Amino acid sequence: MLGGLTAAIVSLPLALTFGVASGAGAEAGLYGAIIIGLFASIFGGTPTLISEPTGPMTVVMTAVVTSLIAANPENGMAMAFTVVMLAGLFQIIFGLLKLGKYITLMPYSVVSGFMSGIGVILILLQLAPALGQTSPTGGVLGTLFALPELLANIVSVELVLFALTLLILFFTPANIKKNIPPQLIALVMISVVSVFAFSTMPIQRIGEIDVSLPNMVWPSFTHDQVRVMLLDALVLGMLGCIDSMLTSVIADNLTRTEHKSNKELIGQGMGNIMSGLFGGLPGAGATMGTVVNIQAGGRTALSGIIRVIVLIVAVFGAASLIELIPLAVLAGIAVKVGVDILDWSFIKRAHRVSRHSTVIMYAVLLLTVFVDLIVAVGIGVFIANVITIEKLSASQSKNIKAMSDVDDRNPLDPEQRKLLNQAQGKVLFFYLSGAMIFGVSKAIARERKSIQNHEVVVIDLSDVTMLDDTITLSLENVIDEAIDLGKTVYVVVNTAKGKEKLQNLGRHSQLRDENFTQSRTAALKMALLKVQARF
Repeated sequence: MLGGLTAAIVSLPLALTFGVASGAGAEAGLYGAIIIGLFASIFGGTPTLISEPTGPMTVVMTAVVTSLIAANPENGMAMAFTVVMLAGLFQIIFGLLKLGKYITLMPYSVVSGFMSGIGVILILLQLAPALGQTSPTGGVLGTLFALPELLANIVSVELVLFALTLLILFFTPANIKKNIPPQLIALVMISVVSVFAFSTMPIQRIGEIDVSLPNMVWPSFTHDQVRVMLLDALVLGMLGCIDSMLTSVIADNLTRTEHKSNKELIGQGMGNIMSGLFGGLPGAGATMGTVVNIQAGGRTALSGIIRVIVLIVAVFGAASLIELIPLAVLAGIAVKVGVDILDWSFIKRAHRVSRHSTVIMYAVLLLTVFVDLIVAVGIGVFIANVITIEKLSASQSKNIKAMSDVDDRNPLDPEQRKLLNQAQGKVLFFYLSGAMIFGVSKAIARERKSIQNHEVVVIDLSDVTMLDDTITLSLENVIDEAIDLGKTVYVVVNTAKGKEKLQNLGRHSQLRDENFTQSRTAALKMALLKVQARF
């Protein structure tokens, strides 16, 4: 009960903030916090997870709302909520396909870059309300282009309220933070100050809130925008999955338990479908709410359900007070969230980590802010994976050796060394070990030119832990070339599966059962006999 109550106190100001920031209204943030929290708690796979609208999800939702309303003013908002429903559907599909454990298999530099980029976006989008003006169209770029005009028309009272909010959020003593969230302190104190000290001044406030039960928003879309909506939904769904899975890992570490990834994705998907259906913001597992819940003693899904009940009572019982909250206060809370989202741990040590990771992180950050989230993540993952494959390939290439006499680098025992020496350079021993991925195919190709100088080729795969299809085809080319040159080939392979793969993959195979052996010693003996028979 204490965990749910504490989480609700944290959720209320954030829900209002994200609702207003998204352009969908404070009600959308409240409905999202209630509906997603309820369904994710009941059907999710992380008992202590608190699900609600989050900074990253709000940033994407803001872009969706803006673009769809601009394209279709009449039905744009309904289409935006349809995107939320589709995002939930994608999450359920990911869960049913059991993709939960793969969601977070993304390079840290990419995750850091797009999370920091989202933090920057959230901060920049609050400039207009912080200065006492309405947000310009065009998102981040629109705000930056309008910055001279915004600065020329500052409403000093609202800037003061914004600054006071930030002071409370950043400088509330730690002993007070343990008992009362700074967001709630700022929300109440600055709102009270604005009512009594600046009652005669025109201050932008939340305004009237509809406290009736939410109406259903039926899916709405136009034929021309189906593709755009599906792409937006996929981005929203993926971001929600990543956000939730990362928070679930944090919950596991705090409670020493293990969450059920796929079940959690299904629960999150159901929550987002229902939230979109009733005009709520999309949401995901929220780190702040989850940590507060656990620290207050929450250990089961009951804490999430109690949080929802507390929110319902607070919203329907204090709607008239919520209407008086200045938008500048919510802007301050959103800026603090944006600052917290920034990956300061990476930024502070960027000069110490590899140059590649630093470049990827900042490139993804800039692409997220100024281009598009999906483009940023796609390019970041592609570049990071290419670099990783290049490094792995360079490392694994060292495990490819071609030798015709004994040296200190080979894996042979004394008997095998003696056999290779007796062949007097007529046998090429081709040794591979470890995981053979497609990136090392060039290293294999480089060794092909030495085949013509030997009579017998022994290919030793006994220490190979993984052999992908590209390497299998490269080996097939080596074997075919050797046989076409009249050379004898023996392959050392420990498993029937490996033998079958070499025989069956490709156009044809010139290997027969007599070309295979499971013993390195037996292969060298057969090679020596073949050499002695010829000479």
